[in-house]
Amino acid sequence: MSFIMTESLAFIVYRTAMKLRTEMLRRLKPFGVTPEQWLVLDCLAEQDGVSQRELAGRTFKDNPATTRILDKLMALGLIRRDDNNTDRRAFFIVITDKGRDLRDRILPIAEEMNEDAGRGISVENKTRLFALMNHLQKNMDGQ
Repeated sequence: MSFIMTESLAFIVYRTAMKLRTEMLRRLKPFGVTPEQWLVLDCLAEQDGVSQRELAGRTFKDNPATTRILDKLMALGLIRRDDNNTDRRAFFIVITDKGRDLRDRILPIAEEMNEDAGRGISVENKTRLFALMNHLQKNMDGQ
């Protein structure tokens, strides 16, 4: 059996992710944030005051990428770094009121994007797709 790139699970998942990211980037452009920055804002809106390490884990980013994202969000006034009284080397990342307001304004855009991407896919097939994607992730976690 020969390898065919376009029939590779990794390729089709990557291509789909890139198409979704490109479309989300287009939709977020008026707000001045990237999909990666939006992800951090959304995570912080769900649970505020987390460490950079914890945030990196939740967003599946490495520390250097997380630092760049946080620096940009700080420059925009969307987050702040609060001192950690138990560890002087660490900070708690907190979303500002401005950041929370932006997140709330973007949320309908993200919901619409999700609806558009899933158009024509039944609830049952979406459930199956999520299960299959989670299965792929678990397979890779076992490597």
